[in-house]
Amino acid sequence: MPYMNIMNKNIYYKEYGSGDPIVFLNGMMMATNSWSPFTRKLSKDYRTITVDLLDQGRSDSSEDSYNIDVQVEFLKQFLQELNLEKVHLLGTSYGGKVALSFATKYPSNIKSLILSNTDSYTTNIMNDIGKGWIYGASTLDSRIFSTLVMPYIYSYGYYEKNHEEIKSKGKAFDNILDEEWYKRFKRGIESAKDYNVYHELKKIKSPTLIISSELDIITPIGYQKSIYEQIGGSQWIIMKGVGHASMYEKPEEFLSIVMKFLKENF
Repeated sequence: MPYMNIMNKNIYYKEYGSGDPIVFLNGMMMATNSWSPFTRKLSKDYRTITVDLLDQGRSDSSEDSYNIDVQVEFLKQFLQELNLEKVHLLGTSYGGKVALSFATKYPSNIKSLILSNTDSYTTNIMNDIGKGWIYGASTLDSRIFSTLVMPYIYSYGYYEKNHEEIKSKGKAFDNILDEEWYKRFKRGIESAKDYNVYHELKKIKSPTLIISSELDIITPIGYQKSIYEQIGGSQWIIMKGVGHASMYEKPEEFLSIVMKFLKENF
């Protein structure tokens, strides 16, 4: 399995295809395999790279608390080890925060930026949702955890229509929700509690695509609107009838939006 040692931590990644590199950054509870439906198709034309940052997926755990800037430095060294000077960076939710922070700090390393269901600062509401999720994980009971998390992730229509499937996904936590997973999850949530790059967004000059979801209750459309207004020349698309997990509710539409942006700009 491909690991890279960065700052004395083993960081897991996968890559497929050749061409311009696209690096995918995970949302909370995601890992490299979460991107498989998209990397399979994009790898026909691009070098697709998925990576588990600190406390994610198969990568090592942190011993201490940290913030988004630490994840940015892991990403920076990861790209250096791969000899990648410029990349297309695609991040969703938490991964979008990392992408935005990276782009404001290292704009010369960005070929394009694709941001899905994310924000440029963490509000009190977001922090309180995070506290609820942390509590759910602390019980080490997958039923409690999934009940507190899943209704936030999907649109109401998708949730009702696919309730049994969503319940089955929740049961998957039976196999992973232990004390170590809880600590990793808690550190990840808390790493974003003071996150705010809103006033740095004007530094970003690379082509940028911002994807919103009409029914997202975790990062509502207003968050993406503020990013769009600050990044000159950026594009903003709102996917209709989907919630925070737009890429899973309408994967074909999500992929077509990403591919159209890349083909029109490069």
